[in-house]
Amino acid sequence: MARRPKSAQQLALRARIVLACAGGATNQAVARRLGVAGATVGKWRERFRVHRFDGLCDEPRSGAPRTITDAKIEEVLRRTLESLPRNATQWSTRMMAEATGLSQTAVVRAWRAFGLQPHRSETFKLSTDPYFIEKVRDIVGLYLNPPDRALVLCVDEKSQIQALNRTQPIMPLRPGIPRQQTHDYVRHGTTSLFAALDAKSGKVIEQLHRRHRHQEFLKFLKKIDAETPKRLDVHLILDNYATHKTPAIKRWLLQHPRFHLHFTPTSASWLNLVERFFAEITQRQIRNGSFTGVSHLEREIRAYVRERNKNPKPFVWTASADMILDRVAAICERTSNSQH
Repeated sequence: MARRPKSAQQLALRARIVLACAGGATNQAVARRLGVAGATVGKWRERFRVHRFDGLCDEPRSGAPRTITDAKIEEVLRRTLESLPRNATQWSTRMMAEATGLSQTAVVRAWRAFGLQPHRSETFKLSTDPYFIEKVRDIVGLYLNPPDRALVLCVDEKSQIQALNRTQPIMPLRPGIPRQQTHDYVRHGTTSLFAALDAKSGKVIEQLHRRHRHQEFLKFLKKIDAETPKRLDVHLILDNYATHKTPAIKRWLLQHPRFHLHFTPTSASWLNLVERFFAEITQRQIRNGSFTGVSHLEREIRAYVRERNKNPKPFVWTASADMILDRVAAICERTSNSQH
């Protein structure tokens, strides 16, 4: 008990007191050696003499008897998980307290103990692509086991990025006061960010266009072709947007056989790592920005990508295809058994 790493500190100290006393030392000598009070040594020495090992544990605490039974807690959990209130889409602590006859504090404690948060919800969508399994294995295979002498680029477009300008100056951050900006804004137009993320190095090839058509995507493919080594094959991971499959794009790909396209399943853009880059640039550069025009917005986006490429850090993919498919199968089973 004294040496076991998982012993509680209080229990380990009591065990050391007993072991020190076993050698015949006085209470004061043991107290000086262990850095505790003499009364503490006397207490646990006597408790161990009378009750042996059980005496080293804490005695039951005094207090009022329990008033909420297990059956009442079970009722709260059952109502929370299996029913809905008549006038709302989810239970609140006050509504549950009224329905069960408990206090709001008791309901809060019960929900917290079992990790229930009825007010929260998350979104999901299952892909209905008939080739979902094959596409998942193809793309995850490129992440976890990329081909030799080839680049794996995650390609997509972040369209309709708005150049929003706040109607009044932004108040800077101050101690105790967050950054403040007006809720209203003036729209100055939109732009579209075409990006290709190198899955291995983390570098980004970007291009900005005011429109989002196959002509602009073709220009972006030409830029990728110009900025990547000619000796390497290029594997592009992209979604099923119509501009990626036009006859003009197909003709260009036939003329450039080193390009290989890998399409994500429908409704599964989360498989494309460039979406993680879009979330990053939105959070760090776009969402809280104030731009006087589209040109200003485009300059800031280019500056962000240029600065990021000086010290790029790749997004590391860790989930295997089997892990993803097992997770999707579990969600399918839950939705099939759901009564909602």
